Amino acid sequence: MIDEKHLKYLSSIVTDENIYSDKAHLLAYSYDATREKFEPDAVLFPRSEDDVSAILRYCNQHHIIVVPRGAGSGFTGGALPSSGGIVLAFEKHMNKILEIDLQNMVAVVEPGVINKDLQRAVEEVGLFYPPDPASEEYSTIGGNLNENAGGMRAAKYGITKDYIMALRAVLPNGNIIRSGKRTIKDVAGYNITGILIASEGTLAVTTQITLRLIAKPLLTKTAMGIFDSVDSAMEAVYKSMASGVTPVAMEFLDQLTIKAVEHTYNIGLPTDAGAILITDVDGNLADDLDFQLAKIESVFKENGCREFKIARDKKEAEDIWFARRNASPALSVYGSKKLNEDVTVPRSALPELLKRFYAIADKYKINIPCFGHTGDGNVHTNVMVDGSDPAQVEIAYKAIVEVFEATIELGGTLSGEHGIGIAKAPYMHLAFSDEEMALFSSIKRAFDPNNILNPNKMGL
Repeated sequence: MIDEKHLKYLSSIVTDENIYSDKAHLLAYSYDATREKFEPDAVLFPRSEDDVSAILRYCNQHHIIVVPRGAGSGFTGGALPSSGGIVLAFEKHMNKILEIDLQNMVAVVEPGVINKDLQRAVEEVGLFYPPDPASEEYSTIGGNLNENAGGMRAAKYGITKDYIMALRAVLPNGNIIRSGKRTIKDVAGYNITGILIASEGTLAVTTQITLRLIAKPLLTKTAMGIFDSVDSAMEAVYKSMASGVTPVAMEFLDQLTIKAVEHTYNIGLPTDAGAILITDVDGNLADDLDFQLAKIESVFKENGCREFKIARDKKEAEDIWFARRNASPALSVYGSKKLNEDVTVPRSALPELLKRFYAIADKYKINIPCFGHTGDGNVHTNVMVDGSDPAQVEIAYKAIVEVFEATIELGGTLSGEHGIGIAKAPYMHLAFSDEEMALFSSIKRAFDPNNILNPNKMGL
């Protein structure tokens, strides 16, 4: 527990109405999407960068742990106060879009800005911020930055890191730094911005983010391909992406996921299908969209697609996307405990990856439904078991180790967008050598020698 004298001083920084240590607030900020719970000792709502600086300076001097938090939508526990301390929450005050620069096509935002709010604001002036994580309606740009969030449009447009031009951040000792510039080119000095992206709040606290924007495409079309086997669908994914067109999205649902969605929502999905691929294309000319879809359809059918459906209007497009957007909650039909991983491999390795996952499922006699962003090789792998059965839970964790081992063997990574946090920290040794982990630790010490900032995350 934090001594009352420390809470009193911190209150003098942010004022009494912006610091809470009552049970209700501690509980509200104790969990994220993992459903693990760790209560902090207090919750602070900084009003400005100066508040953040003063808080960190004091906490560093007194070795008080600080855990930055966006919306708490993470799947790996990156924003959980697993070692106690204070949670630094940004949704109350530091949630403003500070500037939309039309001439240079950038936006400047505070970390508490909701992703979808930024998208809507820039689209009103004809610009486009592509990163669209599934949590876009409530996740924050600060959280997206610290997890390097992706989304369904990543196949064409990339992920959060591809749009971050510059940052302002506060180091654990309270010093304020700037990294990057509002310029297209900048190779002066080390790439501190790149180091802070995906650092899960372990190195510094971001207070301002400058984002690259692009022109918004005028037209979008959606299509769906139905395949008899998941292997054929995975072959179609990487061959489509190498065919000369770049779809905005290339998402998939395997048969287990299709059955779960249909069981839950009864929307007419083909439950005999081995897999469904959903794709979007965009552009400014209708003929260009037609060309892209014709190319994708041709590749799909060359690889076993039995039916290719193009949405005729927005309503049909939304109906097609409904299955993908609701895939995750529907999987509860397979068990109360879900180990939800977001492994990523080179696209050409997707067919082999899925074969290995289903072999693991057969070995342990469990269900491992898969869906996700196959356009960028990112598969959401869900090990489903009965959470009330300790033996089943033990089996699930054994299966996860094999899932990660298969991914690494195929040249992949432990996480494409969810991060490491505490959930994947035990598996970092599968992906990184002792020398690499030592380097990560030295970077952490350089930024945070007293280890006050979100400690014990990312295997550090």
